[in-house]
Amino acid sequence: MPRDLAFDILNATLHSRQPFDEAFDQHERSAKLEPRDRGFAFNLVITTLRHLGQIDDVISQCLEKSLPPKAKFARTILRLGICQLLFLETPAHAAVSTSVDLAERQNQGPYKKLINAVLRRVGREAAKLTSGQDAAKLNTPDWLWQSWCQAFGENTARQIAAAHLTPPELDLSVKADAASWAQKLGGRLLPTGGIRLPVSTNVRELTGYQDGAWWVQDAAASLPAQLFGQDLAGQKIADICAAPGGKTAQLLAAGAEVIALDRSEKRLQTLSENLQRLSLTAEIICTDAASWRPDELLDGVLLDAPCSSTGTIRRHPDVAHLKRPEDANHAGQAQLRLLNGAAEMVKPGGKIVFATCSLQPEEGPDVIQAFLAEQPNWQRQAIDPSEAGGRAEFVTAAGDLRTLPCHLAEFGHMDGFFAARLTQT
Repeated sequence: MPRDLAFDILNATLHSRQPFDEAFDQHERSAKLEPRDRGFAFNLVITTLRHLGQIDDVISQCLEKSLPPKAKFARTILRLGICQLLFLETPAHAAVSTSVDLAERQNQGPYKKLINAVLRRVGREAAKLTSGQDAAKLNTPDWLWQSWCQAFGENTARQIAAAHLTPPELDLSVKADAASWAQKLGGRLLPTGGIRLPVSTNVRELTGYQDGAWWVQDAAASLPAQLFGQDLAGQKIADICAAPGGKTAQLLAAGAEVIALDRSEKRLQTLSENLQRLSLTAEIICTDAASWRPDELLDGVLLDAPCSSTGTIRRHPDVAHLKRPEDANHAGQAQLRLLNGAAEMVKPGGKIVFATCSLQPEEGPDVIQAFLAEQPNWQRQAIDPSEAGGRAEFVTAAGDLRTLPCHLAEFGHMDGFFAARLTQT
């Protein structure tokens, strides 16, 4: 049953700290469900994670005292039931009865009366229980809220958090002639050069998928590779942490010879399959890029650095609940090691584009500042708005790229990304 799958996945994410996509794809029940039921389970968990703060606030309003730790699975059922009532427009009788039945199946019988009572009250008093909620702040873990307020100001932090509550649409990057493909696919052409389609689109059934004319890539993620320029014929560039291959494909489509590096054999297999569909070819190497060095110095390196991924919360709301402040600090240290390694791969006059899908300063600007302090023969090459979709708000005062989830609001927002372009003097 789809709600049993949702129950397992939400527990795996919140209690076992397993990424949602991994938990959902690997669950044995997931492949056995009919597409409609599988889609319902997927949407139920994603929506619960996206609005978890509001849901937990409603639970607190409905209980005289907090649920004990041993009732964590009953809380899961309450969360799923309230999500259906408040955000999925499930009829109240269905949300209540299926939640009580789920409690019985999941050995939560002692809490059936409580679950029934709470959900019935939410069904009756939904407007009252949610009227005073600060949705943006409630659905954002406090450490992230404080970090974003400090980095961007409270007003922008609130806009970021509000953007996370809007389900993302589907963005595509194309090999060539984006305007023509936008027309063929019935999509909107974005200022970044990509195409945006409704989120419900079945990718594999779209025109051009089998022919390898395009690939899925968020608008923000498409910008870093563009900072090398549009014509890369004859240039040799390493793409570090390359999988699943969107940026590799961009560089190849622009004419570059690309060495795609990643530590994960499994992720590189995905990259290889993606490039094969696109009829593009790169040299693929499974290695630790911190220690790998090319036989000959390169024209450029694209370092898509591992990070906390807080810029992708609109697509992956589980990130907000899986990551901790220490994750960003540790990632920043690893990024600096990779960046120092990249500096040894590039010939004089070459470029490094450092990119990360994080909103955290310690995984972006702070790393660049530390790198430039350690490497006096490197300097920042400022990015012009014309290289970033013509959007001045994408470029910081220092000349770096910084997209925020609240940007491109007129198109339905975008992911948060940071990128800096560095040159060797």
